[in-house]
Amino acid sequence: MEAVTDLPFRTVCEELGAALTFTEFLSAEALTRGAAKAVGRMWPSLEGRRFAVQIFGREPEALARAAGMAVDVGAAIVDINMGCPAKKVTAGACGSALMREPALAADLVAAVRRAVPPSIPVTVKHRAGWDESSLNAAEFACRLVDAGAAMITVHGRTRAQGFSGVARMEPIAAVRAALPREIPVVGNGDVKDVAAYTRMKQETGCDAVMIGRGAMGSPWFFRSLAALETGAEDPGPPSLAERRRVWRRHADLVVAHSPEKMRKHELKKTLAWYSRGLHGGASLRQRASSVDVPQALREMGEAFFADLEAAEAAGHARPMLAPADPISKSLARHGRRSGGHAEADESCVVAS
Repeated sequence: MEAVTDLPFRTVCEELGAALTFTEFLSAEALTRGAAKAVGRMWPSLEGRRFAVQIFGREPEALARAAGMAVDVGAAIVDINMGCPAKKVTAGACGSALMREPALAADLVAAVRRAVPPSIPVTVKHRAGWDESSLNAAEFACRLVDAGAAMITVHGRTRAQGFSGVARMEPIAAVRAALPREIPVVGNGDVKDVAAYTRMKQETGCDAVMIGRGAMGSPWFFRSLAALETGAEDPGPPSLAERRRVWRRHADLVVAHSPEKMRKHELKKTLAWYSRGLHGGASLRQRASSVDVPQALREMGEAFFADLEAAEAAGHARPMLAPADPISKSLARHGRRSGGHAEADESCVVAS
């Protein structure tokens, strides 16, 4: 995901149980002309962990050269994005726009397959189709596999849906049924908790599940899934101390690896993610928006968590989760005005 799956976030997810992470999706054209911003995002995972580089474009030669660059930095997989619904991508007839050009899509896969060593799988992510009148996921996937794709990831929405509505299981199941069993099929879309993960695997027969926005601010989701797959006990949601530890680890990685000009933005993002649903989180985010010094942002985060931990240790009844529905929000506002607080029952999750 652009501006999300950078090295710091991927590292946190890997350390909490993600089996494989993908780089931000990168323009093949930008990579091949040496654009510093694109090249700088092709970060290998730390400690030798396997990772995939995701590229997009519509020119076979550019994609082939970009795939070679990915292999050179150590990518274990080269993934071609044919699912992005963003207008700036589809306007260039890239991303999910390629679902309307299956012959070209197959040529792109074949070009990348020829450009990388046989030991490096070439994979593709695509959608259910362009719109409701062209739900061609199964046929499209078959063309790609015939051209050399070794794995297919399917997002259960059309390009026309973007991220609205719900991801459907049927297109993913259709792709699984259409492809040979030796070709893994990965399901994607709306997996934000263990129940949704289980449902996707059961209803589609997919071999794995790709978690996207569901992990933003909630990387410990992966440890629950890892426990499920191994038959271990679900560790459940993080304690306040665990949340602070993960925030601090993410912030440390940002300082160590993010470009200097991006550090304040990335640190603000960590504060927004890890304070979500916590008492005082909205105030922290508002205050952080006007701070541009990385060290000051880290100090704000430390003070925020220290205050919550102190209140917790003292037995003060502070709500851990923010209210979601309008009535609960109204009650909470009334409680703050009167010096008290209002409780609300809400799971702190993010949709993917």
